[in-house]
Amino acid sequence: MIVTGGSSGIGRTAALRFAEAGAKVLITGRRADALEQAARDHPGISGVVADAASPEDAVSTVATAISLHGRLDVLVNNAGAGAIMPLADASAERIQSIFAVNVVGPSLLAAAAIPHLAASGGSIVNVSSTYGHKAAAMLSHYAASKAALEHLTRCWALELAPQHIRVNAVAAGPTESGALTGMMGLSREQAAAVEAQERERIPLKRRGKPDDIVRWILALADPASGWITGQIVTADGGLGLT
Repeated sequence: MIVTGGSSGIGRTAALRFAEAGAKVLITGRRADALEQAARDHPGISGVVADAASPEDAVSTVATAISLHGRLDVLVNNAGAGAIMPLADASAERIQSIFAVNVVGPSLLAAAAIPHLAASGGSIVNVSSTYGHKAAAMLSHYAASKAALEHLTRCWALELAPQHIRVNAVAAGPTESGALTGMMGLSREQAAAVEAQERERIPLKRRGKPDDIVRWILALADPASGWITGQIVTADGGLGLT
């Protein structure tokens, strides 16, 4: 199986939980050192440097998984990009960079994986966000990219069902994954302020842990969920209700 963005946060935890369940997992990321460190979590995890937005890397990632493991049962499109970006500050380059990772990348990887997932009767799990269906000021392009990913999930589910490939998504709420200081580019002080605001807004009054999201990724990938496709499972402590 493949987990993109598997060197940290939700992706790293997902790779570990799949490996603990007996899966052979290939994780991707852009930093070799981070991948090597994550691969040490379990003997069933291996890593390959790949850019989630690169067409060439999409093809080579799938080829590497097949070369290593001989088959592909699950693709987890977890790698993400985003920015807290007022519309007045938006530029074509920044918008394109978000959509390249959150929309184009998963599309290219899924397309490359189709023959192998069809052969195994496998599944795709996309990692979305509460903001894929909840409006938020200054997150418009990140939110729009995740809304696109959720609708791709539904469309692919219909398109790939005849090939016995299931496609679902998990919409993650604010999670202790390092995304604010990493993907969103905030300072530690800024991140701490945002985290406090999020905890106050979330009905269950806490931010999520990676395992709160990963348990649903595993559940949707499990063959026991073989009659579930085209669904978006939201795990966000009730934030989407507010």
